[in-house]
Order: sequence, then C-alpha cells, then structure tokens
Amino acid sequence: MSSSDWVSSSVPYVVPRAKGEGDAWQDEAAAKGGVGSQRIVRAGQVPAPSEVAALLALEDDADVVVRQRVIYLDDQPTELTDTYYPVDVARGTRLEGTAKIRGGAVTLLAELGYTTHRVREEVSARMPTEAERQVFGLSDADPVLCMTRVTLDVAGRPFQVDASVFPASGQRLRYELEPRI
Repeated sequence: MSSSDWVSSSVPYVVPRAKGEGDAWQDEAAAKGGVGSQRIVRAGQVPAPSEVAALLALEDDADVVVRQRVIYLDDQPTELTDTYYPVDVARGTRLEGTAKIRGGAVTLLAELGYTTHRVREEVSARMPTEAERQVFGLSDADPVLCMTRVTLDVAGRPFQVDASVFPASGQRLRYELEPRI
C-alpha cells in the first residue's frame, strides 16, 4: 500500500475510542486497505525538552513522561512520534510503560478524567536528521514534515504534546473547522 494519496484527519486521534475498539491508526490504515501498527521504543520519565515544557506550561527543569513510537504502514516506518505528558497526569499509569494500550492513550486519558476540549497543531517542513533519513529510507533531498499537537482540557490546561515527524512526499493533511459564532 502506498501513502502517495493518503489524506489524514487529526480528529480520530484526539477522541477516546469505544470500549473494545483498537487504536485510531489501525482503523485508519485498515479502512484504506493497509495494516497499521506501532512499536513503543521507549517510555518513562525524562527532563522535558524546553519547547515541550513551554507547551505544557511547565518549568524548564520539570520532568515529563514520554512515549516514543515508530508508526508503521504495512511494516514500513511511516512516522516517528514522541508524546509527552505532565508527570502528575501520567505517573503510575500505563503511559509510563512500553505495552500497547487498548484503544490508545487518548482512551486511557479519558478514563483518567482528561478529555480533549481544544487542540492546537503546528506543521512545518525541514530536512531530516541522519537517523530519520535512515528510518524512512530518504535521500539527502527528501524533506520531512513535523507536526506538533497540543491537547488541552476544558479548563485550558495542556495535558499532552505530540511531536511527530514523517516523510513529506505524498502527505496531505486535512483540517475541518467548525467556527464558533
């Protein structure tokens, strides 16, 4: 399966799944005839990168819980995502481990009382690092897209930051907005 005409929406990735459902990526890939999977390569507490600390409204030296994942489409790496949570949100939960979470982290967070009220996403392009080039099999001339998503609760508190990198070629992001009047 090719991602050359892949159109992705962010909405399924910020809404909890129904009981017994798999994760949003598996469902999105299956709907397009592919197999979506992921591998959590690292999870646990780390010092927050300064940009992440700012996005989570934390002090510069604060610890966070991170889950670093490689996302696959038909066994080919298609995305690298690091997801960060404030320690008071994630400590002692399955977010600190490398095991898959049924329904995804968003479903677990909803069970813990953290539901999405607002999402901010920023997308930029850059040239890949050497490690990214190797993971994705890119040439020196192939750019990547970087998407940062900040998820906020009803009180406006940020409780999750996703930092994703994926090959730019063939990607199209779709945003549907419902303006409040």
